[in-house]
Amino acid sequence: MRVFRTQIQDVGARRGVGVLESRLTGLSREAFARDVWARTAALTRGASDFSDVFSPSAVDDLISRRGLRTPFLRVAKDGSTLPESSFTAPAGVGATIADQLDDTALWRAFADGATLVLQALHRTWEPVADLVSDLSTELGHPVQANAYVTPPQNRGFDAHYDVHDVFVLQIEGTKRWIIHEPLLPDPLRDQPWTDHRSAVADRAARSTAHLDTVLGPGDVLYLPRGWLHSARAQGHVSIHVTLGVHPWTRYALAEQLTQAALAALRDDPTMRRSLPLGAGCRDGERELVRERLLAAVAKADPAPSFERARRAQGRPAPLGPLAQLSALNGLRPTSPVRLRGAVEPLLSGTRLFTRVGYLDLPASDLVPVTRLLDGRIRTAGDLGLALAERLLRAGVLLPGDR
Repeated sequence: MRVFRTQIQDVGARRGVGVLESRLTGLSREAFARDVWARTAALTRGASDFSDVFSPSAVDDLISRRGLRTPFLRVAKDGSTLPESSFTAPAGVGATIADQLDDTALWRAFADGATLVLQALHRTWEPVADLVSDLSTELGHPVQANAYVTPPQNRGFDAHYDVHDVFVLQIEGTKRWIIHEPLLPDPLRDQPWTDHRSAVADRAARSTAHLDTVLGPGDVLYLPRGWLHSARAQGHVSIHVTLGVHPWTRYALAEQLTQAALAALRDDPTMRRSLPLGAGCRDGERELVRERLLAAVAKADPAPSFERARRAQGRPAPLGPLAQLSALNGLRPTSPVRLRGAVEPLLSGTRLFTRVGYLDLPASDLVPVTRLLDGRIRTAGDLGLALAERLLRAGVLLPGDR
């Protein structure tokens, strides 16, 4: 078990370091990748003051004032998830949608010992969204966020494992975490713990815990996917935010490679030919198909489809339609513009790929577009007004003064 201790004021004040080092582990990206990532659980005491990221008032605001709907919240008690109908209701004239959160029902459930789980917090709370975007960019893997609000002495969920890595950020109160080593190391997304429910329960009950500790505000716990865990609040309300990292795997790359090979075989007349009548699956046919398939795999390039799939797993930075229109209407040579955050640009030849689509560029635009990709704020005149306007309309550029 790796345990790290950091000084909040020192780590948070550093400049030019990533979110792993400045907020979560005190380790550089290189050190984290070498010693921790996908290898072992790691606990960082006093990693950061997270009051700027999430807080009890944020919980109350989201539940009572934002008009959230399911599935942005679920409720659990005694290891089971409560039906959505027990905590949702219409909200009166002009807001009659039936699956909105009912704050009175949620208060009663919480007071009765239920855990509130605010899901996809990176879509509903801006400070969390910013942290998730920074972490996803640094890791190169998609990240999402949930918040768990647990009343005193409540367990929340039984021992289980996740099919993604997690960073647990303790926000408020304390929580006891019991961690066991994996039953199924590195599970894929279609290998959930519920497929091994009895074995997971047996491992948690019979084996010695790898870690049994209490997290306090500012502590961060990292768990690779597959590590068994359960948690219980102590004497007060506990709030923690879980950052779920959904890693791309070698298996996922193999899927893309196979798909690229199969796409190539569609253009092979021999492979499109019908099997002989009554042939079944004879040895000669199997060997022919195996030979052609292996040859197609050897020639296939999974990179284009892999990059498309990877981009689809994340979202670009927010774009305000009115601010964008104002920037277009007021565009001047001196207007500051910047590349939209998390847009995942890739310039391949004369085509610019991004999370919001692709653009074919004339050769004269390649140099200014290449300069733009460094992420610095430019002026529309640096790029050329026509190019700046085109990229603003496409949602690739944003006004640089916001």
